Order: sequence, then structure tokens, then C-alpha cells
Amino acid sequence: MLSKFDYVKPQTLAEALDYLEQHAQDSKILAGGTDLLVLLRRNMEMPSHVLDIKGLEETRRLEYVAGEGLFLGAAVTVNQVAESEVVNEKYPALAEAAKSLASYQLRNRATLVGNICNASPGGDLSGPLLVFEAKVHIASKNGQREIPISEFFIGVKKTVVKPGEMVLGVTLPEVVANDYSLYFKQTRIKGHDLGIVGLAARLSSDQKFYLAMSSVAPTPIRLTQLEQMLNSHPLSADLAERAALEVRQQIKPISDVRASAEYRLHLAGIFVKRAVNRLLVMGGN
Repeated sequence: MLSKFDYVKPQTLAEALDYLEQHAQDSKILAGGTDLLVLLRRNMEMPSHVLDIKGLEETRRLEYVAGEGLFLGAAVTVNQVAESEVVNEKYPALAEAAKSLASYQLRNRATLVGNICNASPGGDLSGPLLVFEAKVHIASKNGQREIPISEFFIGVKKTVVKPGEMVLGVTLPEVVANDYSLYFKQTRIKGHDLGIVGLAARLSSDQKFYLAMSSVAPTPIRLTQLEQMLNSHPLSADLAERAALEVRQQIKPISDVRASAEYRLHLAGIFVKRAVNRLLVMGGN
């Protein structure tokens, strides 16, 4: 049974931020609600105020501007991301990750920003945002700030968002022709399930690798040391093999009910090898 709370759905950003400032310590933000409503039903969250942001014009924006990039508002659903022509064309790893998340019905409610704000170590959409070096737009009564997605996660289920702040959306920078990316995910069962390991990988137009993984650390992580190794060696047939061995030294997965640490290490090596090989082919190397 749900606990009692005040429900508010503002129509302007100023109204929302005023309300959030007044109730910073005992409020929760509602966009898709696929995580929050479950917690409310179980009384694992008992806020006094719930702020619904779906009525805000800023949060509903899915806008691409040539030369600048893509903005995804906090109320943009995962299905909107998965089905967006520009996302599929320019940011395919993000589109693939979106299509892998939960079921179609759930994706109609779940939001990209909600997925990253949940800050799960196994979050599907975090990896692609990391390899595209996205920025998170955070607003409060005191103004707005931008945070690189690489600095957004600070622990399991923890982000840099402070009481009185809300995430307005995420920006992905412009990508040019011959930029390739992909997303791999292993689950326990065929179909919709939480990932045991997820890998987002990208080969940019200037032939630089970007890689990020989920479910192998307390937060989704960018594999910067592995990127440096890949980008400091000539592109060759044995590069994928070297990367597969190297990644095992750079992650520290745990054993849990879904998989052992050893299995996650094994999968990480397989995924990295497969991703590097495929990106080299896609890039004509």
C-alpha cells in the first residue's frame, strides 16, 4: 500500500524548481516512474512530496541540431530513443542499448534520464553515454550546471545530484561520418533481463576507440586505460586479442545471484575482443 504524499505536476520549469527548493529534503521526482513506483509500493521510499516533471516542455525535448549534437530531455522515453531515426543513424550503440532494456511496454514509460539517475551498476544506457562523452544538465533554483557523464556516478545508486536539484536532460555531442558504435549485453535468460555484463564500444572518425562497461564495478565505467592501450598501437589483427586479455586487469566484478565474478571476467574478454574486431571491420581496417 502506498504511503501518503502530495503529488504536484508543474507546467513550467520555474514552478518546478520553486517547489523542489521548498521541499528539497523530502521530495522525489517522477518521470517514467518505473523504478520509483515500485519503491513506493514497497514503502522502500516514503517521500512527503512527488514532483511529476512530464508536463515541462524542457523535459520532453528530443532535438538534434547539426553541428551541435543531440539533446534528450528527462521525460523522453526509452522507446523514443530506441525508435529515433537520428539516434539509430548517429548513435547506434545508444539505440541498441535502449532496445535491450526491459520490455516494449516498460520502455513506453521508462526514461533515459531515469535510467541513469537510478545509478545501477548494470544500467544499460550509461555505457553508450560514456563512450559518446555525454553531458548531464542539472537545474536548481540557483541556476544550471553541466556535468560530464563520467563524473555523474559516485557509487551504487548514487549520483552527484543534490537535494533541490533535478536533471533536465542529457546532451550527446555531434558525431561525423565514419563514426561507428555498438552495444553488447549478456543476460541470464533469453529475452528481457538485467545484464550480467554490458559493453558499449565506439570507433570514432579519427580512428580512436572508446569503451565502457556495466555490471563490472560499483558504477558503470569508462575503460580509459584500455582505450589508451588500443589507441597507442597500430590497428592490426592481434589488437583484439591483446585487448581481451588487458580488460581483465582493469575491472573488478563481484559475484552475486546473477553471475560469478569469474564468469563476468570471461564475458568481458569475449565482448571486448568481439567489439574491437567488429569495429575494425566496420571502419575498413
